[in-house]
Amino acid sequence: SRPQNHREAVGGRTTRKRKREENAGPRPRGKKFCRGVLDEEGYHSGTTAVVCLLRQDSLTVANAGDSRCVVSCAGKAVDMSEDHKPTDEPELSRIQRAGGHVGADGRVNGGLNLSRAIGDHFYKENSELSLEEQMITALPDVQSRSLQTEDEFVVLACDGIWNTKSSQEVVDFVGQKLREGVREREMQSLGALLETVCEELCDDCLAADTDNDGTGCDNMTATIVLLSPPSPSLPSLPPPI
Repeated sequence: SRPQNHREAVGGRTTRKRKREENAGPRPRGKKFCRGVLDEEGYHSGTTAVVCLLRQDSLTVANAGDSRCVVSCAGKAVDMSEDHKPTDEPELSRIQRAGGHVGADGRVNGGLNLSRAIGDHFYKENSELSLEEQMITALPDVQSRSLQTEDEFVVLACDGIWNTKSSQEVVDFVGQKLREGVREREMQSLGALLETVCEELCDDCLAADTDNDGTGCDNMTATIVLLSPPSPSLPSLPPPI
């Protein structure tokens, strides 16, 4: 059947669950960890998160994981978040204090290749530590920026995009597509244009095939927030060298 084929293709839930159990080590015996929730469906799933709040002339961004927020200021990429990777400090020290380790492949206990996430509870079961001190924590980093007149748009996207393109490459791509779209659109709304550019960004990041190192094969999500109307009169970017 199709569901069975899907489970076989991705390794099967039982196999994945067993691997995560092996990676995470023994479960703590504290009361709050002994209520049967560890075996509930979906308990071991996880996700990264990046959000932005626009309020008057201020932009505030919070992120946990390796999703990213970038502002285009006069065509220059300004990172508003920092990817949380296990090999970076203070992430590495926190993981080690919580009883975990980071291998040469940059993965926590041979599993996750990021150090902050919502969910992924197998890495948050040390009953002696607070949630912020666990191997994997959902505690976000927060950055704020006073908006400038040159600020054009914001891009929020998951690592499927950023593993393929740099922040500046994404800003270049989106800026070019917005200018082209404004010049060419007739009855298309600005919202429809933004949706089209998001689709084109994801398509451009897709690998031609899966016979590679995995770049361009991850799931992809992107959101564009306009801070000022795109101008069709801006010069086009030169072709890549």
